[in-house]
Amino acid sequence: MSDFIIATSSTCDLPRTWLDEHHVPFISYSFTINDEPAVDDCREESRAQIYTGMRRGDILKTSQINEPAYEDFFRKLLSDGKDVLFLDMSEKMSVSFANCQAAAEIIRAEFPNRQLYVMDTRCISGGLGMLVMHCVDLMENGKSFDEVIAWAEENKLKIAHRFTVDDLNYLKRGGRVSNASALVGTMLSIKPVLYVPDAGTLDVVKKCIGRKKALHAILDGVLHDLSKTETAGRDMLILNADCKEDAEFIRDEVKKAYPDFGEIRISSLGVVIGAHCGPGLLAVFYFCAERTAE
Repeated sequence: MSDFIIATSSTCDLPRTWLDEHHVPFISYSFTINDEPAVDDCREESRAQIYTGMRRGDILKTSQINEPAYEDFFRKLLSDGKDVLFLDMSEKMSVSFANCQAAAEIIRAEFPNRQLYVMDTRCISGGLGMLVMHCVDLMENGKSFDEVIAWAEENKLKIAHRFTVDDLNYLKRGGRVSNASALVGTMLSIKPVLYVPDAGTLDVVKKCIGRKKALHAILDGVLHDLSKTETAGRDMLILNADCKEDAEFIRDEVKKAYPDFGEIRISSLGVVIGAHCGPGLLAVFYFCAERTAE
């Protein structure tokens, strides 16, 4: 039994079954569906229903996690008498991060004999999920609190994040593209390819004409990265927002190029990122030598 806890948020986008199996507590982001309140429960069936609804026109709006909610979450964890490593998505992507840090300072004063380490992971969505999975694996194999933190800090910028979205209107709502760009892009069937650099932001790095070219741009980037590192036994996470066939295409092409590659998991994208990017988003996450948008 470990003497510390690894905790995360629902934006790790891991399936609830995995989180429960490995006893990873998470704090949930909240959102509304057509102004009706809901909570991100990380369940695959919930995600499937939400994306079906979005394709029918449902409007999702997400909310930040406030400071008291973080306080309650941390207080409950530390009350178990164990230290806590908390992993959430990149500070640059989460307006909740400042609330998290403020809450952590308050809780540390309440539990002076316990450690609460809040990491700016510079990861989002499945990138955060991969970091969580590997940290949990280290913990379950006997690594100490300090050893897991050191490994995560050293390796968090080696997780590549590659995305494409299908509908520019969702990026328009989030302010990532202008109204005019969304209109013209939709007319021309422009599909952006996005990447998370070391800073932990989500940047548009390429604009492709058509979904097929966007998928191949992602695949080219993945294969370029994998050509620079050892692939045997490595793992990959592919998340999709109601576009599983595209995820299977990427998986099959990676396996074709690297037959010795390890496990490639496919699951549904979480609702928080999905609310901002819409159905049809495809995201690929894996370890690389260094982050590069090429």
